[in-house]
Amino acid sequence: MSARSPETVLWDFLRGALMTRALGQVADLDVAEALADGPVAVADLADTVGADRDTLHRLLRALASDGVFAETEPGVFRNTETSELLRDPSQRAFAHLFAGVWHQAVGDLDAAAGKPTFPPRFGSDFWSWLAEHPAERAAFDSAMVGGFESRLERLASLDWRGDETIVDVGGGNGTLLLEFFRGQPGLRGIVFDLPETVRDERTFADRIDFVPGSFFERVPAAEVYVLATILHDWDDESAAAILRTIGASAPPGARLVILDGVVAPGNEPDGTKWLDLLMLALFGGRERTEPQWRALLDGAGLRPTRVDDGLIEARWR
Repeated sequence: MSARSPETVLWDFLRGALMTRALGQVADLDVAEALADGPVAVADLADTVGADRDTLHRLLRALASDGVFAETEPGVFRNTETSELLRDPSQRAFAHLFAGVWHQAVGDLDAAAGKPTFPPRFGSDFWSWLAEHPAERAAFDSAMVGGFESRLERLASLDWRGDETIVDVGGGNGTLLLEFFRGQPGLRGIVFDLPETVRDERTFADRIDFVPGSFFERVPAAEVYVLATILHDWDDESAAAILRTIGASAPPGARLVILDGVVAPGNEPDGTKWLDLLMLALFGGRERTEPQWRALLDGAGLRPTRVDDGLIEARWR
């Protein structure tokens, strides 16, 4: 396959906002699920999902031109391997967020300001806004489940004594610990998050508890603390405050496991560099390079023992 021309690369970036909105629209309509059994005429499809026929056809035609859905004959569409992913609730939730409130916040990014754009657009910080919008909170929690397979693999790659208590700090609906514990019968866990977190504690069995609270105030004591895609939501000062709060409860010898990205040097494709812009818009947070991670941990009284993309380990001094 020939490389894309400079003009094509530029055009793909210019139309990116349209692609995001189109994908979010069909995700919210659950079009991929409506096509699960095979091709459907767009008129019937629009009636099923509650959309304007002409608008839905134009959305699907545009998406199909880039491999998201396929038009098998005029006005008839089916899923592709790419659109099938939208049947996954976490992927659908990501599409909803990226095309909705995140889209609006990123649209206000201003290189001259260097500040988060979500608060002035929506009148509060992102977390307070989520607390006031339960449906969006549920979408966010669902989106955060996405990618947990890779996080599970990273957790499983670590050495475990087998009887530790783990606190998943900011653990959302508990999916990470719940799945990890299936292969670790001796471990006990605590999912620690804000009380409004959408969850089903009936699935936690008898080895996992949910403890409500703020990681800026206190966390439960345990041998191991896991921060899965948490610290990139915060600027360095706030991230250090979270680490200090954990450190105040951590017993001697406790270890910290961070499941987060590490920005790579150079110009190779790196999704973390794009995610960094979203973190800036939403929270004033950031993705971090290895030197930045080491400086953050060192400043919070931690000794890094491993800094790999996706997996960072440290112990309190």
